[in-house]
Amino acid sequence: MGKKVAIYIRVSTDAQTTENQRLELQRVAQVSGWEVVGVYEDAGISGAKGRGDRPGFDRLLRDAARRKFQLIAAWSLDRLGRSMQHLVSFLGEVQALGVDLYLHQQALDTSTPMGKCVFHVAGAFAEFERELIRERVKAGLSRARAKGKRLGRKRVSPETEDVVRRLLSSGKGILKAAREAGVGVSVVQRIKAEAA
Repeated sequence: MGKKVAIYIRVSTDAQTTENQRLELQRVAQVSGWEVVGVYEDAGISGAKGRGDRPGFDRLLRDAARRKFQLIAAWSLDRLGRSMQHLVSFLGEVQALGVDLYLHQQALDTSTPMGKCVFHVAGAFAEFERELIRERVKAGLSRARAKGKRLGRKRVSPETEDVVRRLLSSGKGILKAAREAGVGVSVVQRIKAEAA
């Protein structure tokens, strides 16, 4: 028999059915000479959910790590996930395992040179998007600082800081001082560090 393939099917609501996806992907497998070794299904589960909330998807990735198949066939890109970053991360994970991806609606097969190229370009765009977001966040923080805004958690009152200093100087530990002063451990740690 040919390449071992896992079929992944998903619908977002209970009112939808996975049957059409299953039948078409099984037909493609038969025509392509692939051996279907498993069908992994998440019915009534959004693609925006994480791996832990999608049992079929989680089992698919665990079986990929066990090398049970060489190819994952899915109806379309949006069946696997909703964000480009999640999809690129997923592809990176399965490619590292030596597993290729076939997407029926996009006519994309990463076992071909053209399919690999398309996904590398998509990965580059996802990385570019991450960098743009990072730069916007940095610029926003710099602009806020330039306007004199204090960033981070609000400091506790000077009176509370005095209470913490007295507790520490009386020999109390960080945890006990935090509990008695009614503040977080990080506040006590900061005050102790500033006093050193």
